[in-house]
Amino acid sequence: MDPSHELTTEARNERSDHLDLMTAPEIVQLMNAEDATLAAAVAKESEAIAEAIDVVVNSFQSGGRLFYIGAGTSGRLGVLDASECPPTFNTPPEMVIGIIAGGDTALRQAIEGAEDSVTLAAEDLAKHNFNANDTLVGIASSGGTPYVIGGLDYARQTGAATVGLTCNANSRLHRHADTIIAPVVGPEILSGSTRLKAGTATKMVLNMLTTGAMVRIGKTYGNWMVDLRASNDKLRRRSIRIVGELTGLSADAAAGLLGRCDGDLKTAIVSHVRGVDAAEARERLQQSDGQLREALKA
Repeated sequence: MDPSHELTTEARNERSDHLDLMTAPEIVQLMNAEDATLAAAVAKESEAIAEAIDVVVNSFQSGGRLFYIGAGTSGRLGVLDASECPPTFNTPPEMVIGIIAGGDTALRQAIEGAEDSVTLAAEDLAKHNFNANDTLVGIASSGGTPYVIGGLDYARQTGAATVGLTCNANSRLHRHADTIIAPVVGPEILSGSTRLKAGTATKMVLNMLTTGAMVRIGKTYGNWMVDLRASNDKLRRRSIRIVGELTGLSADAAAGLLGRCDGDLKTAIVSHVRGVDAAEARERLQQSDGQLREALKA
C-alpha cells in the first residue's frame, strides 16, 4: 500500500469535496475556518517546541549554529526563517542556516528528484562543516522526505542535536530525531497541498524556535529588538525610536548617541544609562554575555 494513504496531510478533506463549485467568498470562508484550527494544533506541541528552543540555545551558547533542512515548501520556509535572523537580531548569516534540497535554485523552481536523495543532505551539511555543537531541524510536512531523514541521520552520527518538524503523527521522521514537533493539522482543502495549513503551522513553529532562542540569549530587552541591524531607513528610524523610548532622549539626541556608538543599540543604551563611553559600554555588554538587562545592572 502507498504509505501516503496513511498521512493526514494527504487525505481528502470532506469539507472541500465541492471546492471547484464554490464561489470566491465561500472559498475564503472555508480556508479561514480551516486555518483557525492551526493555533490549537501548534499549542498541543508547546512542550516539544520549548524543549527544542532550549536545545538551540545550548548550541548557540556552545558556539554552535542552527540549521534547517527541507525540500519544497518546507525547505523554503526554513530558508525564509533563517534569512530573517540577521536583520531582526543582528546575527551573523552563518548562525542560522537554511538549506533546501536542490540548492538555492529550488527556492523558485522545483528541482526534480532532489528530495528523494538520502545522501544529498549529508553532502550539503558537510559543506558548512556541520558538527556536534550544531542543532539540525529537519522539516518535512509528510514526515517521510528521504532528504530530510538522511540529513537527520548524518547529524546524529556527528553527535549533534536533532529536531524533527512534521505535520503527521507517528511519521517516519519520529524515528530519526531526538525531539519531535508534530502539529497535526489534518487534510488540506486542496488535497496534498501542504503549502496551505501545514505550511502555515510550520511557519508558526519556526517563528517560535528562532524568536524564543534569540530572546533567551539576550537579543531583546522586554519586547524590544535591541539587537536589530539598521540596514535601511525603516530600521534606522526604529533604532532611534527604541533608544528614545528606553533612555527618554529626543529623536535627535538618540540619533546622535547611536552615531557615537556605531549604530549599536545596546551599546548606546548602556552608554547613556550608565554614563560611560562606547568602549566601556561594549565591555560591560561583553562581561554580561550580551544581556542588556544585566549590563545595565553592572
